[in-house]
Amino acid sequence: MNSNVENLPPHVLRLVYKEVSALAADPPEGIKIYPSEEDITELHTSIEGPEGTPFAGGIFRMRLVLGKDFPAVPPKGYFLTKIFHPNVGHKGEICVNVLKRDWKAELGLRHVLLTIKCLLIHPNPESALNEEAGRLLLEDYAEYESRARLLTEIHAMGGLGGTSGAPQDPNDGPQPKKHAGDPTKRAGPSVAAVPAALGNGANGASTTSSNSSSNINNVAGKKKADKKRALRRL
Repeated sequence: MNSNVENLPPHVLRLVYKEVSALAADPPEGIKIYPSEEDITELHTSIEGPEGTPFAGGIFRMRLVLGKDFPAVPPKGYFLTKIFHPNVGHKGEICVNVLKRDWKAELGLRHVLLTIKCLLIHPNPESALNEEAGRLLLEDYAEYESRARLLTEIHAMGGLGGTSGAPQDPNDGPQPKKHAGDPTKRAGPSVAAVPAALGNGANGASTTSSNSSSNINNVAGKKKADKKRALRRL
């Protein structure tokens, strides 16, 4: 998405910069802010899954995009981490009233982030973007909870939270199986066994070559003896 820095009036940019700086210095509980000096109109954040929900233990990366008409028009919110939630579409788009009809310019970005976090605690199936999640929430909560927790474990734990601009720990993500990176533990011949195998092959080839040379010499010698016997007869 293209930056809207050049489209926003200077006084709006100053207000946004001030608010983002305050958020980074003192973020809401369970929320981290990753401001970009290059593009203040796209704010990357991460939200901890609230305890007591299927999202607990997960880190959900998201972004807020400020359009050219901000703050008259609300920002757009997107989850970058895959999540099974009635109010989050398949492309990560977020449906919440504060980003639509309930938006007021004076609410600010902090209020938006807190509202989205609350949405993880209290989903609204009546305005579902993910209809399957909304249906399960109303008709079969156990199945909804199971699906939501499964996606949380797969995508929101261990640093697999999408392609956010937030820095990720190099140890995040699934670790290789034990001995997977050790060539001496892999199936098949070990590194040490390779030279031995090559040596055996070389010795075998040398023995075969020696036998062939001996056979040739024997044949040549027999021919010479036969020739000498033939000359004696003459």
